[in-house]
Amino acid sequence: MMQNGDDEQASVLSTKTLKPSPDTLTKLIKRLRALTVKLLPVEVDVKSINDATSRVVTPNVVSAYIAAAGDFGEALPYCLLRARAEFMWDAYSNPADFGENHGRGIACEAIARRVVHQGPSDRLDAIMCTRFKHREPDGDVSELSSALEVAIDSHCTIFLSSSEAQDVVNSLWRGDIIQRNNENNEITYFPYHKTRAQGFWNRIDPARISVPRYQNSFRIVVWLIFLVVFSQAVREPLERLNSDHASVDAWEYILYIMALAFCFEDIQRWYKLLRFASYRAIGFWHVIAFITDSLLLAAFVLRVLGLGADADRASELRLTSFQVLSCVSPFICFIELVTIFDGFRYIGTMQICVARMLQESGIFFALLSVLALGFWQGLYALDAADGETENGRVIVHVLVQALLSSPDYAKFALSPVGQLLYYLWNLVTAVILLNVLISLFSSAYSDVVEDAEAEYMTFFAAKTVAMIRAPDSYVYPAPFNLIETFLVAPFEFLPLFSLEAYARLNRFLMSILFFIPLTAIALYETTSVKNTWMGNWLQSADAGEQILSCNVDPEVDGDDAEYGLEISKVPFDDLVKMLPDTQQSSEATILKELKDIQERIDVLSKMLEISRS
Repeated sequence: MMQNGDDEQASVLSTKTLKPSPDTLTKLIKRLRALTVKLLPVEVDVKSINDATSRVVTPNVVSAYIAAAGDFGEALPYCLLRARAEFMWDAYSNPADFGENHGRGIACEAIARRVVHQGPSDRLDAIMCTRFKHREPDGDVSELSSALEVAIDSHCTIFLSSSEAQDVVNSLWRGDIIQRNNENNEITYFPYHKTRAQGFWNRIDPARISVPRYQNSFRIVVWLIFLVVFSQAVREPLERLNSDHASVDAWEYILYIMALAFCFEDIQRWYKLLRFASYRAIGFWHVIAFITDSLLLAAFVLRVLGLGADADRASELRLTSFQVLSCVSPFICFIELVTIFDGFRYIGTMQICVARMLQESGIFFALLSVLALGFWQGLYALDAADGETENGRVIVHVLVQALLSSPDYAKFALSPVGQLLYYLWNLVTAVILLNVLISLFSSAYSDVVEDAEAEYMTFFAAKTVAMIRAPDSYVYPAPFNLIETFLVAPFEFLPLFSLEAYARLNRFLMSILFFIPLTAIALYETTSVKNTWMGNWLQSADAGEQILSCNVDPEVDGDDAEYGLEISKVPFDDLVKMLPDTQQSSEATILKELKDIQERIDVLSKMLEISRS
């Protein structure tokens, strides 16, 4: 906890007294939008906007936006990102002005990044994490959100790939910065080391289980255990073939209990997205998790129904249950395991590529479904022309086999028209649609790989913030969330159970349940390599230390000094004057030189006029 007497620390960690009202922020957002329209009245190339030496986003432009915020400078990045989101909405809702509004949105994001870069380092956490409200177009007040959260919801790769944003994200990931959830989701952030004394026993804190890095590690261990349990459960039909062994075994109990815990966790994740973010934050892997949970739930329901049915029906339902359960295997062994190991850069980048390619393939499957329906109807009508038809699924199988490069041409050998339609189906799918799919995959892959670092940083920021966004006061990772749901949470609503007693109950229970993980966390934090001599030896120098006076103009001592040898014969400032100004574009440099020449010409003109007079 913070000390009340430390006024400077309190001002750094909390901006409650400086937090503007929603109406004030809305006015600031509108002012920034108007200023951006004046900055970019016409369409401009997006790459030139985000360039380091952009002629659009110049230091003077950034200074103008900082001045436009007045006394609300710490809310400026949040307002710029909100303006960016509104410009993007305008771009997609009005295709005629897409280029202009898209460029304005990118400009707002680029300016927000540079504003944060120019901000004081001791206020970085407050600037990035302080949560604000604004007035929505329908008149309602929005939910609380910070600049970091708005950037994640809007997929702002330019902003989130900045060193400042990544410093905050990494601090949240490691647990160096922790949050306090106050009333009405008012969240404040403060350094963890300010709350705990350094020591092993002092670091056994149940709250550390909520740190994203430790949540991720815990989830990996649980999923590996779940994979073992699933592998044993699907072998149950081999070991229980007779009717005497039709009951549920221990592996199935563990499997479905863990599956229920994962379902509860995913429901809570969906609630957070829809309650505190928006439906736009729902990604491809959220849909995959929903499909996995649905298959596990369907297998469980069929298994339970089979236990209460008669012998023949029970055998059929039991078989169907294990067939559905078998369909879960690809999701668990590949997709779900990929999503929990995505903290590693290579796997995370690969996951982004796969998700983007599958999203882009939506155009292909839309065209394919329409064409397939037409060809299926035509072939089915030809089959029905003689008054007899086969099962419609046969034609579906034939069309799918042709799509997968295994056509059955003999199927329609007796019908010239049917054979013509079948040839046409193969031609359209193999030559046209599949090449369209390859082009879409190639385009999506190149888009991701071209900016892979920024895409991964954006993804990593979203993963980190999702674990702590709108958090519970006490985090029980799956499968222990079932204990919280059914045994602990009801006490929160008892009128005779105070908040202090509820807090003590949670801390006591979490200390018992997570004693081994908490001990490992405390041991890691007290003996981490970052606190050892090797960590200090491997750690590179800070960029700020590289421009200290002792480094820029070093003095020679020892024997070299006695011989009169020097390093700093030329002062560092004189050396800097020889370097080009890389903060300005070539156009800006030329314009500056022309301006200097114009000023000299004006001076000479005045001198000539004076001399003539």
